[in-house]
Amino acid sequence: MASFFNEEEYDDHFYSSKSDEKKEQKPHEETPEEREEREMKELTYERSTNRKRMLVVGGVALLVLGIVIALWLRYFHPYIVSEERGVILKVRAEGTVLKTYEVQMISEKYITDTIRAFKAGFEFTIKDDSLAAKASRLQSTGRRVTVKYEEFKGMLPWRGESNRFATDIVTDEEVRN
Repeated sequence: MASFFNEEEYDDHFYSSKSDEKKEQKPHEETPEEREEREMKELTYERSTNRKRMLVVGGVALLVLGIVIALWLRYFHPYIVSEERGVILKVRAEGTVLKTYEVQMISEKYITDTIRAFKAGFEFTIKDDSLAAKASRLQSTGRRVTVKYEEFKGMLPWRGESNRFATDIVTDEEVRN
C-alpha cells in the first residue's frame, strides 16, 4: 500500500526529528558584512530617535518660553508710563491681606470743561503706604496734583481694581520749590 505523504517531510509535533536537532545545535554565524549592516541599522535608528526627541524638547521649550514672555509683557511690564494732572477726590483702602488703595481723581481736562457734566475721569491704584498717606492728605482739598503712573495691559486680582499704578504724586507747590 502506498503512502499518501512523505514520512521525511511529515512533522510529528510529539516526536522531534533528527533534522530539527541539527538545526537547533548549529547557530547561524553572521558574516562581517551582515554584522556591519546590522550595526549601521541600529546606529541609524538611535540617531533618528535622538533627533526627534531633541526636536520635540526644543519645540516644547520654545512654546514655554513664548508663553512666559507673553505673560510677562501682559502683566508685569508697563506699556504706558505717563502722568495725569487733576484733583484727588477719594482714597479708599481695599483688601485685608494684600492692601491696595483705590483713588478717584478728576482729570484736569474735566475741570476746565464747563460744558460736560461732572464725572470722575481717572482712577488708579496705589500700592505704597507712604504714597497713599500723601494722597489721603490731598483728598478733597482742591489742590491740583500730578500723578505719575504705569499702566499695564492686564490686571491681576491681588494688585487692585485698576490696571494703572501710581509711582509718584507731586503737588504744584512742590514743583515751584
